[in-house]
Amino acid sequence: QVQLAESGGGSVYTGGSLRLSCAASGNTVSRYCMGWFRQTPGEEREWIAGLTPAGTTRYADSVQGRFTISKDNAKNTLYLQMSSLKSEDTAMYYCAADSCGHRWWLPSKYWGQGTQVTVSA
Repeated sequence: QVQLAESGGGSVYTGGSLRLSCAASGNTVSRYCMGWFRQTPGEEREWIAGLTPAGTTRYADSVQGRFTISKDNAKNTLYLQMSSLKSEDTAMYYCAADSCGHRWWLPSKYWGQGTQVTVSA
């Protein structure tokens, strides 16, 4: 059973940076496709970034150039470095893992509990 636990959320001002972490059980990040999603109340969960075991990345247009997804296989941890944060980045952020399929950038089988990011002016 894969377990994921996000951390690193918090409150930051517009233009600031945060790094989210997703600690995974076993050797999840070296075996599975990983991703980050976010959700605001009343809205659909939004995919923002994906990462393959080999290190291929893909980003949503809304975060391209501002966010970076990465991993540390030795620590079995997934990261999301967020910079130039905007108020519209305020959301609950979730990491996810899944076997790599045709739409590898959209893992959906295993989820963490989320970490809140709030960006204010």
